[in-house]
Amino acid sequence: MTDQLRFEINDHIATITLNRPEKLNAFTTGMLHAWADALRECQRNEDVRVVVLTGAGRAFCSGGDVGGMGERKQVETPIMRKASLADRVHQIPLILESLGKPLIVAVNGVAAGAGLDMALMGDIRIAAESARMAETYVRIGIMAGDGGAWYLPRIIGIPKALELLWTGRWVEAQEAERIGLVNKVVPDDRLMEETYAMARRIANGPPLAIQMMKKSVYQGMAMSLPTHLEQVSSHMAVLFSTEDHQEALSAFKEKRDPVFKGR
Repeated sequence: MTDQLRFEINDHIATITLNRPEKLNAFTTGMLHAWADALRECQRNEDVRVVVLTGAGRAFCSGGDVGGMGERKQVETPIMRKASLADRVHQIPLILESLGKPLIVAVNGVAAGAGLDMALMGDIRIAAESARMAETYVRIGIMAGDGGAWYLPRIIGIPKALELLWTGRWVEAQEAERIGLVNKVVPDDRLMEETYAMARRIANGPPLAIQMMKKSVYQGMAMSLPTHLEQVSSHMAVLFSTEDHQEALSAFKEKRDPVFKGR
């Protein structure tokens, strides 16, 4: 693990913090590999029920190292550049594709280019009032290279996504909430408090049901209704047989809060 990324687990919540504040958390190869390792641990570790991603300092993530692009261009062939993206940057969305647990992104400041793409990979986004977001790729003559062209239209719709991708303009937090780019905007000094409040609420729920709901929502985007309902009926049959379902029924009858164990 590199000091450019912090990773901790407390009370069923894993927190990943991008920790290169002096560079607005622009990612390095070491950070990306540590990030991937942390996500794999979140998936493996049964104690983790929710993952929170945020940045240190005044930015969430400014994306890749734009300053080094000119130098790399002199030594990289197109096929080398393609392989570099696949081996470094693209490992994050591909790992997240199989992360069955909820991911909440706390956007604490600037999220630009690949940094915004990384925020889009979350299931829920909570933004600080001072946060600003932009798909800045077009400003340097390239296209969204970290999944932004895939995630953004699914979150805010094709016309608005194309506007942001084509213009590269900045979106302030209030507009981001209005167009559905983020779920909620909160005062800067309450960002992590609000984020962890939501994380705890989800973490206190039945883990198996929550994970199956996430899977059904995302897989359902590429399914017909009959296929989706067929899948859901199987998931329901499994969930009815769990200890957590019985615990929920008992807690309801006994007028107490349920204690779920993920079994």
